Amino acid sequence: MRVERLGGDKIRFFLTLDDLSDRGIEKEDMWRDIPKVQELFNEMMEHAYEELGFEIAGPVAVEVHDLPTQGMVVVVTRGRSFRTEDEFGHDETYELEVFPMVETEHIAFRFSDLEHLIQVAIRMHPFVEQGGQVYEYNGAYYLVLGKDFQTDKFEAVIALLSEFGEASTVTDAVLMEYGKCIWSNHAIREINQYFGSNK
Repeated sequence: MRVERLGGDKIRFFLTLDDLSDRGIEKEDMWRDIPKVQELFNEMMEHAYEELGFEIAGPVAVEVHDLPTQGMVVVVTRGRSFRTEDEFGHDETYELEVFPMVETEHIAFRFSDLEHLIQVAIRMHPFVEQGGQVYEYNGAYYLVLGKDFQTDKFEAVIALLSEFGEASTVTDAVLMEYGKCIWSNHAIREINQYFGSNK
């Protein structure tokens, strides 16, 4: 289990498949109100307090992002219970929602440095037949593997990506809308043509 702070009131957990199986939890269980899931959430909050000093008080928003073959990312946003008045003088109470699980057919990995992306692309090249897009977004580089991505060594590719980068919760839709597209298709092949050792 890994946790990182995204902001003053927001943290992100990365749970591997092993983290879930060690606790007897399936991905489908994450939105069921069962003791094992409640225990996991309590454990996550304790871990967040120990690692980051992050305390939960009041309502929270929870987003669960399913990462194929890897596990899941859980984003927890701390809210504040407060009351305010609308334009007619009526009290309104605002509370945060719990969002349903987000599942995607795309896999996105974030790289803090372009050199890390180049190095993983060179190592992936023997395993990759086609596919992949690269975006620049908020000072980082994202490799997105979608339906066009083809390999018969999927587990090896995921292991390489995890070694050089980190699984991202930024969706391909966000990257397409707000990111700068560097390679729109066959990114691994293109990177190797420009930066590979055969150049």
